[in-house]
Amino acid sequence: MNDTYYEFGTAGERWDRAQLFFEAKEYLTAARILRGLVAEHPEQTAQRLLLARAYYHSAQLSRAETELRAVLERDPVEHYAQLMLGRTLERQGRAAEAAPHLRLAAAMSGDTPA
Repeated sequence: MNDTYYEFGTAGERWDRAQLFFEAKEYLTAARILRGLVAEHPEQTAQRLLLARAYYHSAQLSRAETELRAVLERDPVEHYAQLMLGRTLERQGRAAEAAPHLRLAAAMSGDTPA
């Protein structure tokens, strides 16, 4: 496929296409579409989170970490980004770094032990 397919259509159409590829577990294709959307609209949290998830599921963990840290830099109380960052760090064998993010995500969601 050539790059124009990934750039074709409005941002909304590309977002829909990226979601379809993600749901079909075509994570690399979803990421390719989402990279363009994030570059055009870096302030959009949903696009960046889906890009991070696509990277996570395609084992591009350092890229997932980069996107998640960018989300948290803009919005430190984004619960799902905290959880995903913790899981991404765990998957990289960095449990000590992951622990604070996982604890914070649990506290934000109310999943703390009584």
